[in-house]
Amino acid sequence: MKKLAPHFLLATGLLLYSLTAQRALAVVGDFAVVDSVQMPAWVERNGIRQPLEPGKALRNRDRVLTGTGARVLIRLAEGSAVKLGENAQLDLNALGRRENRVFTAALDVARGAFRFTTGVFSTQREQRAVNVRIATITAGIRGTDLWGKSDNERDLLCLLEGRISVFHPLDEVREMSEPLSFYVAPKGAAPDPVSRVDLEQINEWAAQTEIQQGSGYARRGGQWMVELAAVDGESNALALYDRARATGYSVSIKPRRAEGGYRYSVRVTQLPSPAEAHALAEKLRLSLALSTPVVIRH
Repeated sequence: MKKLAPHFLLATGLLLYSLTAQRALAVVGDFAVVDSVQMPAWVERNGIRQPLEPGKALRNRDRVLTGTGARVLIRLAEGSAVKLGENAQLDLNALGRRENRVFTAALDVARGAFRFTTGVFSTQREQRAVNVRIATITAGIRGTDLWGKSDNERDLLCLLEGRISVFHPLDEVREMSEPLSFYVAPKGAAPDPVSRVDLEQINEWAAQTEIQQGSGYARRGGQWMVELAAVDGESNALALYDRARATGYSVSIKPRRAEGGYRYSVRVTQLPSPAEAHALAEKLRLSLALSTPVVIRH
């Protein structure tokens, strides 16, 4: 039997430790948990970047990053949802609960499209003290649904439902309570007056943060997987593992007995349907120059 290399044993040990730690966090209560990922996407923690995967508990000072064509859906502890579009950066701070179990969070969107909404996971209305910053615009959330984006030209925040207070360094604090009203600040200039936007524009904006069906996205608890390859030798498995993870795909390695030793299956799990699994298989085939990724039910 072949001996497992220290590199592989370390990777396996870290994976088991991560899963154990996430289960422990789930017992005491996670403040933010990844629900769905349309890869490529990453989380940076303590200066280390790793691919983002469904079920991952996020912590204070974590940074979530998305690549081209990506989307991320995160569930916050009081039942609301955070959605990110492609090429986005979100910093998570002040996650916790204060007196009277008021949920707290400071969500800092440096770039990309973002949505905060309570209509995804639960209709419960727990008390919250959440601030969102879209680059130069800061909003105190008392509402239930808002959308924002920062790009090279402007920072924009749109109220879909509820009430928010917005602030910009070159403007006074403004209260927004009218649905479909928006506040935009051109880069390097004072914000424009609060305006209204039509439903067609809202639908166009909202699509930028929605998980796309048929994109090959992964969702917490999904029962399908894509096997990128089954290879001989842990060094070959680790080379593919490292290459896939560097490009933002959350893969794992499973050794299995074979004649004369072991083969190593490199795979992406938690796909919600055969259609999503086949879509991801094709995406991986093209992006990683693979021959024939295989779709398998767990």
